[in-house]
Amino acid sequence: MKNRMRTAAALTAVLALVGMSACGRDDGGTTDAPTQQEVSEGAATGTLTMWAMGTEGEKLPDLVKKFEADNEGVKVEVTAIPWDSAHDKFTAAIAADTTPDLAMVGTTWMGEFIGLGALDPTPAMIDASKFFEGAQATTVVNDTSYGVPWYVETRLPFYRTDIAEKAGITEAPTTWEGLKDMAKAMQEKGGSKWGISLQPGATGSWQSVVPFMWSNGGELTNKDMTEFTFDEENNVEALAYYQSFFTDGIANKSPAQGTTEADFASGDAPMFISGPWMMGAVEAAGGEGFADKYDVMLMPKKEISASFVGGSNLAVFKNTDNRDAAWKLVDFLTTDTTQVEWFGMSTDLPSVKSAWEDDALKSNEKLAMFGTQLETAFAPPPVQTWEQVAASLDAQVEKVTKTGTDPAEALKTVQQEATAIGIG
Repeated sequence: MKNRMRTAAALTAVLALVGMSACGRDDGGTTDAPTQQEVSEGAATGTLTMWAMGTEGEKLPDLVKKFEADNEGVKVEVTAIPWDSAHDKFTAAIAADTTPDLAMVGTTWMGEFIGLGALDPTPAMIDASKFFEGAQATTVVNDTSYGVPWYVETRLPFYRTDIAEKAGITEAPTTWEGLKDMAKAMQEKGGSKWGISLQPGATGSWQSVVPFMWSNGGELTNKDMTEFTFDEENNVEALAYYQSFFTDGIANKSPAQGTTEADFASGDAPMFISGPWMMGAVEAAGGEGFADKYDVMLMPKKEISASFVGGSNLAVFKNTDNRDAAWKLVDFLTTDTTQVEWFGMSTDLPSVKSAWEDDALKSNEKLAMFGTQLETAFAPPPVQTWEQVAASLDAQVEKVTKTGTDPAEALKTVQQEATAIGIG
């Protein structure tokens, strides 16, 4: 294993150095250096069109009423879009130059949209340092930011404290070895059918596996992000560790769909890794008093404690007719007071670090733990082809967990397929 120690700041710097083109489209196949234009002072005016997906699209109109009240000359028209059709709607609008003024954009779409020359560079009025670094990195290509993190999420291990105590464990583990020992003990001594529930492949399983690669000092690309590096030794070790939960019978190779909450409440699978939205779900499944029977812990570390950062960004499109007002709305949506208010409306976690000092978040110890993990939570490289590459990794994770495919061979295949797909 390579002897490398990687900090949050170092990884963020790597994520910021994306080796791909990112500026306006032209007929000559070349790009101009991006210009981060200033935003005029004074109140916002005119009409703004904004797209947002899912629950955010439904609730956002209520939030922007305050922006409209503070800026009497502006009107914000929010269009709610279903997640399952959003990506295609965006790409069609980009091709036809019919994009809205601004929008909520999934973090893994940023590289693609930037590469298409669709997004406006973030103006200097937005202070990038106020955001969690891993989230901010999802907006950056070639050292230029093209949006801001709006809300974030990260993943932590949930565990049944009562079953852990029955198994003789009174403190949450902090290392890979400790996590596996705990899962095994809850299975063998705590009376659980399984020690932990982990995703055995299928769509999105990369989000469960890649944090272990980061924890082990692994990289997904080289430093200047011109090549993928899936098959490096640190990544192989991490995938082998993940596989061992399945080969040792601690995790179920074929779990039923949609039973995580029920299995956690019953004790059949007393540990799983997921985001803060699962707090309400498991408490509903477990009934009254269940909140006292479980806790969350930071991701165990090898070199560092690392987790996945997700969520969504806010971006302004280049063809907007009302750029200044659009960025003023983005600025409003990312003040700490607005972020706390939005958390109360939507339960979306703030991307602005200072918002986490509010009692609404700080007073909940479980929720505060997610805030701590966000300091060392990272996103995949913001490249145009990431979703295609991730699908290859998902497929190989399934072979590793279900059929015992050698992790080195699996990542060699991912590397070959990713190289053929290209960075973008």
